[in-house]
Amino acid sequence: MRSEITTKGIERATHRALYYSMGFLPEDLEKPIVAVVNTQNESMPGHVHLDTIAKAVKEGIIAAGGTPVEFPTIAICDGIAQGHFGMHYPLASRELIADSVECMMNAHQYDAMVMISNCDKITPGMLLAAVRLNVPAILISGGTMATGCIDGKKINYTDLMADQGDVVRGIITREELSRREQVALPGCGACNLLGTGNTMNYMTEALGMCLPGSDNLAATGQRLALAKRTGMKIMELLKKNILPRQIVTKEAIENAITLDMAIGGSTNTVLHLTALAHAAGIDFDINTFNELAEKVPHLVKIRPATNGCYPADFHYAGGVKAVMKELDDLGLIHGDCMTVTTETMKENIADGKVIDDTVIRDIDHAYSKTGGLEVLYGSLAPAGAVCKKAAVAPEMMHHQGPARVFNQEEEAVKAIYGGQINPGDVVVVRYEGPKGGPGMREMLTATAAIVGMGLSKEVGLVTDGRFSGATSGACVGHVSPEAAEGGPIALVEEGDMIEIDLNTRRVELHVPEEELQRRKAAWKRPEQDYLQKGSYLDRYSKLVTSAMEGAVFKD
Repeated sequence: MRSEITTKGIERATHRALYYSMGFLPEDLEKPIVAVVNTQNESMPGHVHLDTIAKAVKEGIIAAGGTPVEFPTIAICDGIAQGHFGMHYPLASRELIADSVECMMNAHQYDAMVMISNCDKITPGMLLAAVRLNVPAILISGGTMATGCIDGKKINYTDLMADQGDVVRGIITREELSRREQVALPGCGACNLLGTGNTMNYMTEALGMCLPGSDNLAATGQRLALAKRTGMKIMELLKKNILPRQIVTKEAIENAITLDMAIGGSTNTVLHLTALAHAAGIDFDINTFNELAEKVPHLVKIRPATNGCYPADFHYAGGVKAVMKELDDLGLIHGDCMTVTTETMKENIADGKVIDDTVIRDIDHAYSKTGGLEVLYGSLAPAGAVCKKAAVAPEMMHHQGPARVFNQEEEAVKAIYGGQINPGDVVVVRYEGPKGGPGMREMLTATAAIVGMGLSKEVGLVTDGRFSGATSGACVGHVSPEAAEGGPIALVEEGDMIEIDLNTRRVELHVPEEELQRRKAAWKRPEQDYLQKGSYLDRYSKLVTSAMEGAVFKD
């Protein structure tokens, strides 16, 4: 065991003494030492309750013959960081999370780890650490938030986004907005929509890196029981020496993408699954998303998708296991992939069952025969871009209009709420990519403004930034090369015609090549005068690669 280097031998007397000073017993140090990486904090609903999860995990580890040692790492709430300077940090924090887990695990030489997570960049950061360290590891999420209710009607995060625009347009009052916002998010858990938090939790189950039940609700006995079983299971993984890189394979990542397509998950999964493949040393082609989109039907709509259900409805309808079983029956799942249950994926999902076929459809009643995410190419995005097709209205599958150009999200939001954006326009928000942001801010405030102002079926948005899972509408993100690298998006001028065609997976800038070359020669990257020299963001901007490479650090 790794931990024996700190607990065995005459020369480790001081090491043992340090453990004893914290209340450990000599017999505790005779057992495997298992890290419990707990991201609990009071800054976000997805993590505020994770101490209860950690307690159950530790009980499971002890029951199975291990010694748990808990340590923390950071977790940022994308929602609270949304729409201001703070949004530079969530994606950038993914690398800090992975690095901090690596530091603690290797410095203290723990034998295995249980990772407790729940939200957008935290779960991916944990998974990156797991494949990088390659010691026995398993993840448990905090579960999904319940659905809100007001006047007998369901309400959630995405409903509030539309409400904001309704206030601006005088449809509802500020007092009514206040009443609605106090009940839309009724308690702890990953926010009650198919944002990146819930999407990545579901993807973790499809990868095989957590026990089945990723769609369970937070703050339930069912979730605590799952946590206890997780603590017990890590001891079995350690005994059998089942490692993350045996589980996170190319086929497992394809399983995750397949589920992603079937449920129309967050576009951020493109970033995170690409980064995970990189960390695991897997030769991965970004076009795998399109290849699988051609084969995988769109079976589930969860808000913010138009007329979608809520995550709790998805859970009660059968959840991830039911969808995976449907996909396996269609021959779309690599069933022989190993998982942290110590059984194969096919064995894990054998009892999956659709309880409500209005929520989880079969192939004959699929929303579409192709998946809910697309990678787009074209003269505006030669290296690629991403769109959540599942959340786009039929009227916007093809859209062409004049560019309305903004160099930061705040400028665009002001123009949208100020009534300066017209039906037919394409809003361009640039210098928001991994380098240019830096940190690739989410454009949720801008897309929410478009929805709120009643323009979601008439206005498109194109950005080198990214989107929240809460985003809906004809929104194309991750445009690469980004503006800060002199990509075509940096050369767009007010009034240029931009075409978004989701049917052919194209995003085109209709400007003659000779004119683009003239603009390129005159282009100069704007100064990022808000960056403090030597700050984490400053260093991040110099190290990070493009969105289509997963926004990982350069090798």
